[in-house]
Amino acid sequence: MATDLGKRAKEAFVDDNFDLALDLYTQALDLESGNADILADRAQANLKLGNFTEAVADANRAIELDPSMTKAYLRKGIACIKLEEFQTAKTTLEAGVLLAPGDSRFTKLINECDYFIAEETNGLRKEVRRNVLPITSSPSSNRTTTEVVNGSQSTPVLPDLVKEVTNKPKYRWHDYYNTPTEVVLTIFAKGIPAKNVSVDFGEQILSVIIDIAGKEQYNLQPRLFGKLFMSGLVLKMCLGIKQIIPEKCRFEVLPSKVEIRLLKAEAITWTSLEFSDKKTVPQKINTLKTESAASKEQRPSYPSSKSKIDWDKLEAQVKKEEKEEKLDSDASLNKFFQDIYQDYDDDVRRAMAKSFVESNGTVLSTNWNEVGSKKMESTPPDGMELKKWEY
Repeated sequence: MATDLGKRAKEAFVDDNFDLALDLYTQALDLESGNADILADRAQANLKLGNFTEAVADANRAIELDPSMTKAYLRKGIACIKLEEFQTAKTTLEAGVLLAPGDSRFTKLINECDYFIAEETNGLRKEVRRNVLPITSSPSSNRTTTEVVNGSQSTPVLPDLVKEVTNKPKYRWHDYYNTPTEVVLTIFAKGIPAKNVSVDFGEQILSVIIDIAGKEQYNLQPRLFGKLFMSGLVLKMCLGIKQIIPEKCRFEVLPSKVEIRLLKAEAITWTSLEFSDKKTVPQKINTLKTESAASKEQRPSYPSSKSKIDWDKLEAQVKKEEKEEKLDSDASLNKFFQDIYQDYDDDVRRAMAKSFVESNGTVLSTNWNEVGSKKMESTPPDGMELKKWEY
């Protein structure tokens, strides 16, 4: 029952019905609370719904039940990044990459964590140096309190400063990656209020504006990747051809970044985010099932589940082995008789058949002159008694 609910949940997840998927995963776990696979899948549903704390809890439980489950480490790492717990995320992802050394997702996320950790550390250090001039230590307390001396009153500033640095918007860089149906663009900008982000989806142009009072405005307005066609001797962009489907695109403002999802108008791999006048041949993507080219070439056609067999070559090999093989006991004897029967003339074959049948398998003669004119009597081996079979 839990397995059936898990399958239905996965179908709902694929259909982007994340609320239903979460509910079905929860029902499945009510029946089988120790299922690590379902816990890891519910963590993914929680990620999609923005329930990052719950996603961490589910992933932690899945890791406890199955320490070798790489997807649980990946989903915990992503959830911790969303919560800006970069050091925890890095530790988790480093544990996951040990289990899946070839998975580039771990490496990319670890690099992202390293950047955020360094940026936070350097940014805080510089801001403290710039703003905190004279400092004193309060002798009345065991802990050191950083204060700014202003006249006769001392005002603690470090907690407020940390808060200010944490909430200060920072535009770092943008990056993108392909999926079979989407291009996911990420602008790494921390502490951006959602109301200050404006995204306009055009069929060929994307416009992103982040405008915060007192800060330099951020603008990203690329002409999106598109096919080229030949007009005379000049390559031109296919005007009027959609690159994305605007009404199905969406964006989300997260604590550490702005994530923009562009639904492709055609299932091709974008070799760049922006349009280029260089001639490129976009690669078609199989949206039903993505596979590596190598695995596709090795995959046999239906209905066979095995690799292609050269039957002529196999037959020649079998014949060669039959001639060369040396068999033991009954198999060797049968092989000997078969060779005799196959290689000799018709008289020998008739003699063998007649003597063997008439003697009930106790006599085998190759002399037709001897057995052709008389009936062969059964001659059992020494110590054996002949009994006739009653039909």
